[in-house]
Amino acid sequence: MTALPDLLADLTSGNDIRAENAIPAIAELGPAALPALVELTHHPSADFRWWAVFALAALPEARTADLLPLLEDPAPEVRAAAALAICGHAHESAVPRLITLLGDEDALVSGLAGNALVKIGGPSVAALLEILTLRAAPGRDEAPTRVRILALRALAEIRDPRAIPVMMSSMSEASAVLQYW
Repeated sequence: MTALPDLLADLTSGNDIRAENAIPAIAELGPAALPALVELTHHPSADFRWWAVFALAALPEARTADLLPLLEDPAPEVRAAAALAICGHAHESAVPRLITLLGDEDALVSGLAGNALVKIGGPSVAALLEILTLRAAPGRDEAPTRVRILALRALAEIRDPRAIPVMMSSMSEASAVLQYW
């Protein structure tokens, strides 16, 4: 078995094939690899952080708490990787940050955040419903249409009966996409 420092060197080599080939061996190390991977998520290089998230996603022992800070990473590719990783490590503690990511300027990030909310399922419903029922009030604006579309799509995929009234009211929306979902 290859030692963790060698596997981490492969992971951060800049060679995508070497890095991808290191992932299964890192995953075999299980919990022993967690501290080094979490530390790597703080590296100045977005590429290193991305590969660290990719490796964390492959570890059954990885915790959602290890991935949550990466949802706020300055690099959109790292935020996207973290949202995708949470799909495999779904936990309701991620809901508030994923809800925020529905409004991310990067469409891939916001779409993957919606997918992660679907994987979390029922615990996401209340926050998703809040997005759709929020109406303009003093100091608060209605959520942007693209965020409302992602929220409605997530609710449709979760299939929670609590969403039926909101979904029915969306039939009168001006947006054809909101009506579709």
